[in-house]
Amino acid sequence: MKKQKEFRFDKARRVTPEETEMYRKAIERKLGVKLPKRGRPPKTEEEKFIPISIRLHPDALDRVKKAAAREGVGYQTIINRILLKKKGA
Repeated sequence: MKKQKEFRFDKARRVTPEETEMYRKAIERKLGVKLPKRGRPPKTEEEKFIPISIRLHPDALDRVKKAAAREGVGYQTIINRILLKKKGA
């Protein structure tokens, strides 16, 4: 039989959510452990952010975006950090 170099994903079948759950339960039974839930854990009320709209001067936004690019984070992270800074810090 000729060895295939690449897998033909266009011919592959999708695994259904029911199959995934069935396999998960089988693994748990075989290993005798409870597998942790996948995905991001839910946030508490204190951790949730509130979506708002705000108008900023273009120069101020440009400065924040440049600072964010230097630090490798999002510009909203920089704005939050500035707004949450404690006095005397």
